[in-house]
Amino acid sequence: MEKTREPIKCYMVSWDEAAGMARILARKIKSSGFKPDLVIGIARGGLVPARIVCDLLLQKDLASVKIEHWGIAKTQGSAKIKFHLPMEVDISGKKILIVDDVADTGDSFFVIMEYLKDKKPAEIRTAALQYKTCSTFVPDYWGEKHGKWMWIIYPWEIYEDLIGFIGKVLTHPKTQEDVRKCLKNDFNIQISRKDLLEIINDMQLEGKLKSMKKGGKILWEIPQKDETR
Repeated sequence: MEKTREPIKCYMVSWDEAAGMARILARKIKSSGFKPDLVIGIARGGLVPARIVCDLLLQKDLASVKIEHWGIAKTQGSAKIKFHLPMEVDISGKKILIVDDVADTGDSFFVIMEYLKDKKPAEIRTAALQYKTCSTFVPDYWGEKHGKWMWIIYPWEIYEDLIGFIGKVLTHPKTQEDVRKCLKNDFNIQISRKDLLEIINDMQLEGKLKSMKKGGKILWEIPQKDETR
């Protein structure tokens, strides 16, 4: 079986692991004595962690800022804000906690810090479930630290990431089982046949995949651009 051109080792975080890291974050925040007036989750990856941290801190005020940076299993250039805080959210003089799922490049944190500082909060602190030491931004709190870079797949974005990686392994038509083996061998992604079939069927419904029969087998492939129009 051939290797893909861009091998990336992945780690799939379970719901229990994510919740455990959020608990570690909350303990660190409490131990530091920091009591935020408002928690801001970086959408979309930081929304679930921010909600869990809010619960553990008994903090009811939660807002979000949408920042785009990572694409589907690939990078898309510099981070930028897509959706800002609502006009009615006034953070002047308040203590703010920013939460994201991961500090990877650090760009998302730099962008939101610059944006929020203009609104004159009393203090801003940052938190991430996972902090990669390759990040140019070091959050104030993290649940887990990684010295070796890997692509992390969180349970709230499995479909999105797997669609990207399935696209990478389908350099030519393959059976579902071959796709499954490539995901495991090239990206360390282990997925059940049932779950993979569900994702593949959904991709077909969205026009992202098409099937063909050859030698009594069903093969899957990426449609040409003119076929998706």
